Amino acid sequence: MSPTTGTATGKTATAGAVEAAAPAPDLSPAPPAAPKPDVRRAPSVPVRVRRLGRLSLTVATKSAAIVALLLLWETAPRLGLVDRTFLPPFSEVARAWWELAADGQLADNARASLVRSFSGFGLAVAFAVPLGLMIGWYRPVADLLGPLLEVFRNTAALALLPVFVLLLGIGETSKISIVVYACTWPILLNTISAVRNVDPTLLKLAKSMDLSAPRLFQKVILPASVPVMFTGIRLAGAVSILVLVAAEMIGAKAGLGYLINASQYNFAIPQMYAGIITISAIGVAFNQLLVTVEQRLSSWRVPAAG
Repeated sequence: MSPTTGTATGKTATAGAVEAAAPAPDLSPAPPAAPKPDVRRAPSVPVRVRRLGRLSLTVATKSAAIVALLLLWETAPRLGLVDRTFLPPFSEVARAWWELAADGQLADNARASLVRSFSGFGLAVAFAVPLGLMIGWYRPVADLLGPLLEVFRNTAALALLPVFVLLLGIGETSKISIVVYACTWPILLNTISAVRNVDPTLLKLAKSMDLSAPRLFQKVILPASVPVMFTGIRLAGAVSILVLVAAEMIGAKAGLGYLINASQYNFAIPQMYAGIITISAIGVAFNQLLVTVEQRLSSWRVPAAG
């Protein structure tokens, strides 16, 4: 055997030994990678500071006029610009409000007014919304009831208050009835207008899909009518409190109107203004509640840019 052949044989043996010593490749599938956790970065400190700054500016802007009014109310009587007998400083009115709240008079009178107001308002909504939908959607119903509505819509509710008292007495029925009458017209008229002014494009698209009349009413007419309809409902919410207070001043033994009237007769002027402030606060809170409900029911609307 030649040296060349021996050398080649040795190399082959060495290569075979190396291949035998090398481990076999792992052909099993690799395990799936673990999902990365959804880590959302918190807004940076400058972003949060800017948001808080914008929020503070908005709150300050909205409350600036109210704060200015209260400061003027406090300082004008003390400086002699108005007679403090008839317009006491705001601090005295706030003290009187706290005294009325502490002895329970404010809560009792407010509860009586709220029960009457909400009862009349609820009955008006339950009556006026379906009637307005029918008048706005069905032309024969509008032709039948249109002249009658024109007669009564121009008659002020307070002008009919003596009639309600004569027919129903001075009890709770007459007060709730006058609230129902006063609240019906804003809701009814706005509901009719909302149905009649639905976008014609929406109606054409819905009819092209062969929707039945009930489905068309449910899916198109009602959602499109909600914004204008709630405008009337919010107006009726304010009217329900104002008309009730006027009714309570004529004949009642409890209620915020009674409290204001009795305070005037007894020349308790701070208590009178305390009752007026309570009525204003209730009106603002009730309106904000209705705005929240409207936003929930009309959440499908795309907000306007800016």
